[in-house]
Amino acid sequence: MASIKEASDNYQSSQTMNIADLDKVSVDLQLVDDEFEFTDKVTGQLKKVQQEVIVVDEIKYRVPKTILQQLKILLEDNPNLKFFKVKKTGEGKEQTKYQVIPLME
Repeated sequence: MASIKEASDNYQSSQTMNIADLDKVSVDLQLVDDEFEFTDKVTGQLKKVQQEVIVVDEIKYRVPKTILQQLKILLEDNPNLKFFKVKKTGEGKEQTKYQVIPLME
């Protein structure tokens, strides 16, 4: 049995991070289908959400569709692109905007 200190040192949140939290992303990372459940605060009903994620160091990072759309355009102009980063602005579902920025190796 672990002490509380040991358990807290080893604790990892199950919350999914966002791809914009990474400094550098490889175009070769595998995209994985993921699903999670949550209780709606207004209705109290259990809801399922499906999302696409990448996994880096055992942490899941959500990849919004708009990022895939922008990356596709970048790769059409530069098929040798290996890395990119994502800048996120705004908060909430309606206000969040993403910008994919190509990185040189």
